[in-house]
Amino acid sequence: MQKSYKHLFFDLDHTLWDFDKNSEATLRRLYVEFDLASRGISDFGAMYKCYMVHNDKLWERYRNGYIKRDELRWKRMWLMLLDFKVADTTLAHEIGTAYLELLPTQALLVPHAKEVLEHCKGRYEMHLITNGFETTQRLKLQYSGIARYFTHLITSERCNSMKPHKDIFEYALKIANANLDESIMIGDAIDIDIMGAINYGMDSIYYNPGKVVHARKPTYEIRHLEELLGIL
Repeated sequence: MQKSYKHLFFDLDHTLWDFDKNSEATLRRLYVEFDLASRGISDFGAMYKCYMVHNDKLWERYRNGYIKRDELRWKRMWLMLLDFKVADTTLAHEIGTAYLELLPTQALLVPHAKEVLEHCKGRYEMHLITNGFETTQRLKLQYSGIARYFTHLITSERCNSMKPHKDIFEYALKIANANLDESIMIGDAIDIDIMGAINYGMDSIYYNPGKVVHARKPTYEIRHLEELLGIL
């Protein structure tokens, strides 16, 4: 018999809000506005790939407590520019600031995100657990038009803990006044969203569009977001 849930805890970036497409659109615009072609960066695609590599590595360092938030925000741009022999710290700070201002105004969602949220509206209490920054994540919800679906936004910045650590899940359930056995986590990051939930004892749904091979054991696994409609 399929378990009945009352509270749904979603991840935001990559699960509902299409981070990759929104980030690429933001950097493409900044590439033009800062005239980076004149600085010797002739290939936007190559630049964007460099950014993604540095961003992923620095986020991992941030999650593990090795760097601070402000360092993450500008250093990913600095390292990206250095790949093209542009050693300009001031420019890196300027691009980093502009990126954070523009990024959350982008509104592309993962396919079927709105459909799934509309289906769940009124049937469940929906919340978000995200490692993103408070102001940035609230703006993403506002501009993408999905803020109204969620009762609580729980950010790592707000509770001073990050997925996959147990503290953020404990904090989320307390804020939502939810019991563990009636709650489920839905996310795309196997070692962050899903292992965090598993370690806390919470059921989970692994959204795995890239068919990542793994040895974890989420409660459910889906490739397409609309598959949630057959579970919830």
